Formats: sequence, C-alpha cells, structure tokens
Amino acid sequence: MSSSIITVFIVDSCAIAQQRLTGALSAAPVIQVIGTANNGTEALEHIPQLQPDVVCTNLQMPHMDGFELIRQLLALCPLPILVVSPTVQPTETETIAQVLKAGAVDVFPQPLTGRWKAADQQALIDRIKVLAGVKVFTKSLRQHSTTHILRSSVTHRPSPRLCADAPQILAIGASTGGPQAIHQILSRLPADFPLPILCAQHISAGFLPGLISWQASMCPLHVKVAEAGEVPVPGTVYFAPDHYHLTLDDQGRCHYSAAPAVDRHCPSITVMFQAVAQHYGAGVLGVLLTGMGQDGAVGLQKIAQSGGSTIAQDETTSIVFGMPKVAIELGAAQTVLPVEQIASSILQQLSLPHSV
Repeated sequence: MSSSIITVFIVDSCAIAQQRLTGALSAAPVIQVIGTANNGTEALEHIPQLQPDVVCTNLQMPHMDGFELIRQLLALCPLPILVVSPTVQPTETETIAQVLKAGAVDVFPQPLTGRWKAADQQALIDRIKVLAGVKVFTKSLRQHSTTHILRSSVTHRPSPRLCADAPQILAIGASTGGPQAIHQILSRLPADFPLPILCAQHISAGFLPGLISWQASMCPLHVKVAEAGEVPVPGTVYFAPDHYHLTLDDQGRCHYSAAPAVDRHCPSITVMFQAVAQHYGAGVLGVLLTGMGQDGAVGLQKIAQSGGSTIAQDETTSIVFGMPKVAIELGAAQTVLPVEQIASSILQQLSLPHSV
C-alpha cells in the first residue's frame, strides 16, 4: 500500500450510515476505508491491529457508545478521532462540549438527511486529510515532555500584586488541537487571574458556543465570545467570534473587523496579535499553540518586536506543529514550552504563585 494513502476506520451502528460515509470518503483516491465496526466494543478489537490514520465514529451506539470509545481508545491506542454524527450539529453545544472533553480532535456534523451533498463531502475529505497528519498523545506522554527555554526565565517571586512592567493582557492563538491545548492553560489559571485574555481559535463556523461551553465548565475563569464595544477586564476570556477578526479600537475596546481572511483564516490569530501589540506594546504576553499552517506566526513576531513576551508550544506536545514551528523559525518565540508548562510560565512572568 502506498504511503500516500490515508486509512480510515468507521464506527457506526447504522449499516446505511456506514455505507454512505464509506462512499463519501471513497470519492477521494487518497482515502481508503480499511475497516468498520458497529460499536465501540467491536472497534477496540480491530483498531489497535489495523492502526488507521483516522478513526471516524458516531456517538449513539449500543454496548459501547462513542464517548466511551474515545476515552478507551486514547488510553489504549491514541489516534486522531473525528466524531461524525447527526448529534454534533452546531446547535448541540452541550454534546460538542462533551466530545471535546472526552478527547476527540474534531467533530463533523453528519447530514440529517443521511445523504452527503457534494460540498459537505468535500469538506469532510479535506478534514480527514488534515487529521491524517495529526499526532495524539496519552497523558503520560505529555507529562514526560521536556522544556526548551530560548531566553532566561523570570525569577518567581510570589506576590498578590503585579509589577509596574508586568504584562497587561494575555493573547492566545490556536488551530487544530487547540481546544485541548487552551484547556490545559485556562484550567491552570486562578479565578482571580489579573489579566484579560483574548483567544483566537480556528474552528468550524457554528461550533464556537460548544467550545466556550466546554472551556467554561472546565476552568475557573469567565469564558465568553467577545462583544463589540466592551473593554476586556481581568479574569475573563474573550474568544474571537465566527466570521470576524477580533481587534481593539483606539480606546482598547473589542472591535469586529470584516477585513478579508489572513492566511486563509477569519478570525485570524495574526490580526488579533497585531492589534494587541499595537495597543498594549510591551504589555502583551502572546502564546501561539498547535495548528496547521502559519497563521499567528507573524503576529507573534509583532508582539516580540513591540517589546512583549512570547511563548510557542513545543513540537512534542503539538497536535500539529505548523504555526508554532513557523513562529520559532521567524525568531518570534522567546520561549518554547510543552503545553502543560505554559500556564506556570505565564504565572511566573506575573510573579504569581504557580505549581512546578
């Protein structure tokens, strides 16, 4: 078998849904469905031996549902899992939150009619191609990653008050694998975190409410979509909205920009990073996480050039080492860290208590 072939395993209790999904994927010569299962129990019997590039699973199945399959598969044989189900429509925010919490890399809504339209079929194929290059880790692998510091770290001096030259805002950008990476950071920050946090996450249109619901349930901070005209306040996480770039106006208020996509993305991480760098200058702490492509790299460089502090996620813990890699090559990343150490580094730079 050619190494260019992408192998997929499908898990769905509905035989017709299996057939239609297989047919949709077979339209791409580079994709081959190498196995199917009717539930999670059957899937776990075959997937470890077949080692597919991507696992596509429904959620509602007898004996072992998709949620339990995701949890057990990630512990036994970590592979990129795409949930393809009619229950992950954009309106199903709670279900999407549970899927992300379980550890699936991404979700794709199965057509409610059961039949794949050409546009949806192509979007699914494109998603599979992206996920085929994704790395997935167990928790134990993440815990043993090492730190790579590119500049001297700030000496930790616990203090309830920020220094005069401390960062004034935290800006985070992420793409593929980003929901889990952002969770790793936000869940380690205290409820009284003294900075506002702006986030730009590449995610399919309509799924942002589900992402926010999950993040809000798993971290002590207030998490919401940024509203045009509001001033970012400490202890609150503001996500860029669908279809708009998140920027700041002259008074530091959130602003929606309808400018064209940058690096094929809207919202763009680079646009947000450049906006905070322009307004806050050296008062920005920028973090660029896992993701395909290069969005955010030039923006992180702008933060560094403005005197701010910059962190990029390391290769070992990045689901896709694309955006951080470009930023590192540009010299934009002053510090490179495994994702589980980024929150401690942020607290250290603010001279706040943090765990080792």
